[in-house]
This record gives sequence, structure tokens and C-alpha cells, in this order.
Amino acid sequence: MILKTTNFTCDIDDSKKLSPKKRDIAYRHIFKKAHVGIGIVDEKMIDSVNIYQATIKAMEMALDDLRVHADYVIVDGRMRLSTNCPIKCIIRGDSKSLSIAAASIIAKVTRDRIMEKYHEIYPQYGFLRHKGYPTKAHKKALIEHGPSPIHRRSFRPVMQSLKID
Repeated sequence: MILKTTNFTCDIDDSKKLSPKKRDIAYRHIFKKAHVGIGIVDEKMIDSVNIYQATIKAMEMALDDLRVHADYVIVDGRMRLSTNCPIKCIIRGDSKSLSIAAASIIAKVTRDRIMEKYHEIYPQYGFLRHKGYPTKAHKKALIEHGPSPIHRRSFRPVMQSLKID
């Protein structure tokens, strides 16, 4: 993402620190005030390469989706992307950088919306409530129903539910 301005009239912070309502408001503002690229990898990619490598792939896809040349890239954590741009890694960047915080909001809201769509297809898992995170309700649904086609087989609760059979 490339911010066109740093002047926001809403809270832009680490996505984990904002309520769903504040994230949704920020999401809409960010799209108006930034060039946004989105990268999405599916459960098969995550299972084949691991969550860390899949995250890197999604970030590289987001850079490619920007359609605007970036002069440099800042990244939350220590991820090394394959890009010709200089990279600056910032530990806990989502609480230190406006750009990283905005990107974390876009990523979180995008993922939550995907999980809401999956809830329509697989309501028995309760994705609307837990968005795929390993809550007690999610683990219970995995035991009761087994994994759905969109569950990552490398996700520990899914592996555990498969061993119960």
C-alpha cells in the first residue's frame, strides 16, 4: 500500500487494537486515501509451503497488485520479500508505522470478509463469530463436523480433529 496522505479522520492503528466497526470505517477511508494492493493465498498454498512462506507470497502478490511503483517497501517483522525495491523491516511495525497499520487493517478486514463468505457456505463452523481463529467453538465444530474443504490440513486443530476419527 502507498498512502496518498497521512491525514485520516478515523483511527488507523494496529488492526488488533481496533474494534470491528472502527476497522471497517478505517478500511473505507484507507481505500480512498491510498493505493492498495491485495494478495490472497488459499489453504492449499499455506499447507504446501507453510504459513510464513505463504504470508510472504501474499505480500509479494499485494505489491504486484498495486499498479503503482513503490520506491521502497516497509514490512512488519523480519520478512524478506522478493522485490527490486529497498526493504525496511520494522518489528511490531503495525504499532509504529501508519502505512503498516493501514495495511494490517486492509488485510484483517479482507480476511474477515472472506471468512464471512465461507460462513454462508459452511455455517456449521461458526466462521462469522471466530473468523477461523482457533476458539473453543471452532475446535468443537471441527470435532463434530470434521474439517471443511477450506480448512488448512496443517492447522493443528484440524490435524487433531482428523486423528479423532
